[in-house]
Amino acid sequence: MTASPPKNGKRFYAAATVGNRDDGSFGIELDGRPVKTPAGHALAVPSRALADAIAGEWNAQGDEIVPSSLPFTRLANSAIDGIAGREAEVVQAILSYAASDLLCYRAESPAELVAKQARLWDPILAWVRAEYDAPFKVGTGIKHLDQPPASLEAIRRAIATMGPFQLAALHVMTTLTGSALIALAHAKRFLDADAAWEAAHVDENWQASQWGDDFEAAQRQKKRFSEFLNASRFFELA
Repeated sequence: MTASPPKNGKRFYAAATVGNRDDGSFGIELDGRPVKTPAGHALAVPSRALADAIAGEWNAQGDEIVPSSLPFTRLANSAIDGIAGREAEVVQAILSYAASDLLCYRAESPAELVAKQARLWDPILAWVRAEYDAPFKVGTGIKHLDQPPASLEAIRRAIATMGPFQLAALHVMTTLTGSALIALAHAKRFLDADAAWEAAHVDENWQASQWGDDFEAAQRQKKRFSEFLNASRFFELA
């Protein structure tokens, strides 16, 4: 028998454990029964560390299963059901961010914002250039910049080495930051999570410093940062 977790409902198992699979992956089991993804595939991941983390979030559930408290499970489901076999499409989706990356479009004024963008963004672009031999053009305003094809190809090759689980996490980090280059720099440990998040929110944080915090916007950003941290940890464990 298999265990198919409900979207919502009472806890129906005593313990989540990790089982070794014949293909070398690690499956999640509830009371010894393999867990299935929404599409009916085995919930199995490439590393024991990630499997332990997923089992841990299932063991941390109370009397009611709360789907929002299962972020690693959701990411694993996404990797298995939505990305495996479609890796090239996901690589291209991430690359589309790099083609018009946040880091390349600078403010014309005020001087304080221009300086802050340069301070936080220029080191990332310098790292990308040194690490991947991939220079990116920088301009002011919103007029589209055609980036060097060789640079985009270098980034594509770097991303294409990742499997579906790391791609799932990188895609989430890219969409949350609006920058494939920030996400990649964090994934490759050039930036820690706080530095990556600060770089991704230069404009919003500067506006808040000028006009004051908006409570709802601050709460949304806090929630999104939590999602970023989960994706970051998932990437590391995968």
